[in-house]
Amino acid sequence: MARLAGSPAWLLRPPPPCALAAAAALAALCALYYARWPASPEPRAPPPPSSSAAAAPSGGESKAKAGEELLAAAGAAAGAAGEAELHVLLLLAKAERQAALRSKAEAALRSLARFAKLGPRQALVLHLLSDAPSRPVGKAVLRDALRSAHFQHKVVFHDVDVVAEKLLPLVEAMQKLFSAGAGTYYGDALFFLSLAMHRVLPKEISRIIQVDLDVEYRTNIRELFEEFDNFPEGAVIGIVHEMQPVYRHLFWQYRQEHPGTKVGEPPPDGLPGFNSGVLLLNLEAMRHSELYNRLLEPGAAQRLADQFHFRGHLGDQDFFTLVGMAHPELFYVLDCTWNRQLCSWWREHGYRDVFDHYFRCDGHVRIYHGNCNTPIPQE
Repeated sequence: MARLAGSPAWLLRPPPPCALAAAAALAALCALYYARWPASPEPRAPPPPSSSAAAAPSGGESKAKAGEELLAAAGAAAGAAGEAELHVLLLLAKAERQAALRSKAEAALRSLARFAKLGPRQALVLHLLSDAPSRPVGKAVLRDALRSAHFQHKVVFHDVDVVAEKLLPLVEAMQKLFSAGAGTYYGDALFFLSLAMHRVLPKEISRIIQVDLDVEYRTNIRELFEEFDNFPEGAVIGIVHEMQPVYRHLFWQYRQEHPGTKVGEPPPDGLPGFNSGVLLLNLEAMRHSELYNRLLEPGAAQRLADQFHFRGHLGDQDFFTLVGMAHPELFYVLDCTWNRQLCSWWREHGYRDVFDHYFRCDGHVRIYHGNCNTPIPQE
């Protein structure tokens, strides 16, 4: 997930000595626009089997009802196409007031389109979670980015307000544990969406990749979908390690009480925590995992937080990190090149001596992540 350049004052290094309430509710997304834009005039591959979009709802129907019907149609289409559709979730909110955010989204989607090469019966389905003012921005950005795409693609717009309203009662406990307070950037309910995606999307959608918009691609996104096939038994989420010592810092009390622990230690042998800028969500596995769903029950996250003396501020990745300390078997750790984070804030804030042990990433970078507004290297 994208991280802000600054960090709260309470994050200064401490002196040396010293559940989600979301288990049972259904969060229905509101898909306001479902369309297949034509591929380039001379596509490299024939289109996949066609599926009809849902009819527009009558004026008397509620927005939420309309969204449920359209999303159900999208799920039915996915079921008919089988593995032909590759689903990607993006978040774009408040873009009408943030030129920098729009610029990052344009760069991310242009690079995605430039490198993507899909099979003859595959289509990329982009799910854009957007507020109403940002929707025209999202449409324009997607249209421009996909104008010359040589692959089949579909776009589903989801209403951010409907999602937030549905999620808020489910994530209140998480917000208390994993945000810096009401009104802060990562205090928004939307930054906990990934935790419950398996309860949000239709069961016909079995896999989805969630990616931040402050990234740029340097390889074919289809290769990232192939990583699902490498999940070991029991794993439900694919994710990259956090590449700064932020969790070394946040677990300071647990580390002090447990000398020699791997918690907060750098790779390859330590548990540095996770970064949620790129997430592979095996929705089917998430739906069937008794362990994962138990951890979403009220009080479960609080008990883990108490066990590890943990208080976070970075939304969903704090939850994944905390769960990963106790149950690493739920996660498939992706190679660092799939989410090469560039932020180096912690180098200058107390951890210069160990920073490079976390930040190092060898190999050809496949996705650059310009978190905390760090510039991304040009090609």
